Amino acid sequence: MTLPAKNLLADEASPYLQQHSGNPVHWRAWSPASLEEAKALGRPILLSVGYAACHWCHVMAHESFENDDVAAVMNRLFVNIKVDREERPDIDQIYMAALSSMGEQGGWPLTMFLTPDGKPFWGGTYFPREARYGRPGFIQVMEVVDKAWREKRASLHQSADGLTTHVEARLSGTHSRALLDRDTLSELAGRIDGMIDRDLGGLRGAPKFPNAPFMLTLWLSWLRDGNATHRDDVLVSLERMLGGGIYDHIGGGLSRYSTDAEWLVPHFEKMLYDNAELIRFCNWAFAASGNDLFRVRIEETADWLLREMRVDGGAFAASLDADSDGEEGLFYTWSRDEIEAALGDDSALFFKYFTLASPPAWEGKPIIHQTSAQLSESVADREQLIPLKARLLAVREGRVRPGLDAKTLTDWNGLMIAALAEAGRSLARPDWIDAAAKAFAHISAASRDNRLPHSMLGAQKLFPALSSDYAAMTNAAISLFEASSDWSYIDHAGRFVQQLDLWHADASGTGYYLTASDSTDVPIRIRGDVDEAISSAASQIIQALVRLASVTGDVDLQERAWTIAEHAAGRAEHQAYGQAGIVNACALAIEPLKLVIVDAPEDPKLVPVANRSPDPRRVDIIVPIGTAANRPLLPGGILPPTNRPGAWLCTGQVCLPAVTDPEELERLLRRR
Repeated sequence: MTLPAKNLLADEASPYLQQHSGNPVHWRAWSPASLEEAKALGRPILLSVGYAACHWCHVMAHESFENDDVAAVMNRLFVNIKVDREERPDIDQIYMAALSSMGEQGGWPLTMFLTPDGKPFWGGTYFPREARYGRPGFIQVMEVVDKAWREKRASLHQSADGLTTHVEARLSGTHSRALLDRDTLSELAGRIDGMIDRDLGGLRGAPKFPNAPFMLTLWLSWLRDGNATHRDDVLVSLERMLGGGIYDHIGGGLSRYSTDAEWLVPHFEKMLYDNAELIRFCNWAFAASGNDLFRVRIEETADWLLREMRVDGGAFAASLDADSDGEEGLFYTWSRDEIEAALGDDSALFFKYFTLASPPAWEGKPIIHQTSAQLSESVADREQLIPLKARLLAVREGRVRPGLDAKTLTDWNGLMIAALAEAGRSLARPDWIDAAAKAFAHISAASRDNRLPHSMLGAQKLFPALSSDYAAMTNAAISLFEASSDWSYIDHAGRFVQQLDLWHADASGTGYYLTASDSTDVPIRIRGDVDEAISSAASQIIQALVRLASVTGDVDLQERAWTIAEHAAGRAEHQAYGQAGIVNACALAIEPLKLVIVDAPEDPKLVPVANRSPDPRRVDIIVPIGTAANRPLLPGGILPPTNRPGAWLCTGQVCLPAVTDPEELERLLRRR
């Protein structure tokens, strides 16, 4: 079977694939039909993986995929398959692991050459059209691969078989369970401690990423062991990020990473997941430090999210591009003349609080950032700056906007729903909780045969969901339950876990696969154990199971969560990197915290204390005075008395005596 000799991406749901639908390359999406075509023709597959907000993906597209001469070589020698890594993280992780196993540096665009049955034998990332940057030209690369395919096919098949076996063992393997040990978190935190840049925040060197799994390890070390240095490492990292050019000082929100060590020059793409993590960490940081910077940044980022990232139905888009009008950062950068023209006499006030920088090798307009002194002063004088920022934002809205990848990814939305619900509780913003609830309802309603989609764009839906989708939506449901006391969210969470068990559990019941059992187009079913920018699917699953067991008091689920965590920990021991998420999740499994509060809804005294003391280890259950509680809320199925206010803090199956005084509860939660 062969597909039509033309580009077949026009009807795809992914905006990234649609961006390539006009290329002269005969692109196919990843599908059983595409793989069958390669087998029928006996041609190798040229696999290109990227995403809509990826700058170097755009560069390679403009240089090569839009070029007739390059496309002619691609069409003559290969079956060409284009993959959106956000739609198919399972495919991306398989071939990125293959590239890493070859000793190559990973990144996007990912360019891999596969046998007709999908086994990788060679690859790289970005290739320029003509040889430069010390890299061969793309046509030269393809011709060398073709020559090897014609002359050394048996050897390539042998190499591909060996590489595939290696990747499968690494990403899908089963290892003996590991004993869950309190010391594992401390050991990992100690290793991260040695990598921290104590002056500039984050990890030493450049580029600098907001590494959420590592930051969570340090935060848990502070919460559990009282390591104040690790708390301060997180606070300093956040402060440096939030003053740097990586933060959008005019419109709110965080860019993907900075190319330098000072958080100054961003890679300007904005991802939904980075900003979900930013809101969560700023929420914890504000509670721990009282620094209004973190509250202000939550408010600004939530404003950006609701202004620019909501799509039809109330869910959130995946990302904003780094480029606009063909230039990276053009939408976000300003010359001094542009600011003075927009603000007139008020520009002097603006420059009191903000600095423009054009660092070496940066070719665009200057980047807005703040010194440490300006950062603290701008928070104190925020009201003066709000109208100035609004005027600059209005001018910016007249520019060519960066591309919006409007697809709704279920797992990324789950992260943002949880973040908004948690911050809405802490900062008394019911509008954020309502926005989270609306997004949750939209995604839940998109289910088909009780199964969530992984991605949506308008009426187009991509099924089936991944294990990360069910985990993220379970955690989102529990966060909405904490914010609303609506038990229907716990019913949702239970149904998500049922689907997770039905379609993703391994045969031994000791873990889960990222892809569903009826996914027919994956060469390997991988576990999803390795962290990327966010914590791994496996870690999110453990967290979801532990939290749901805590809320419901389901002892069987608690034991299953423990088993899943032990086996994930066993597999993590064999990972060279990316295991922080599993370590963090196992730390939650060892010491899950649960707070049950009975309080007066019309004049609560204890609930506000819990709301302003968020803790990622804890689930909160709020019960109004007088409620005839019908769910087991304390360990052992014990129902707390509901005729008077009280708070019970439990670790695992052990609860402390009831607390009735708000100040005593505050001391208890802070000490924990």
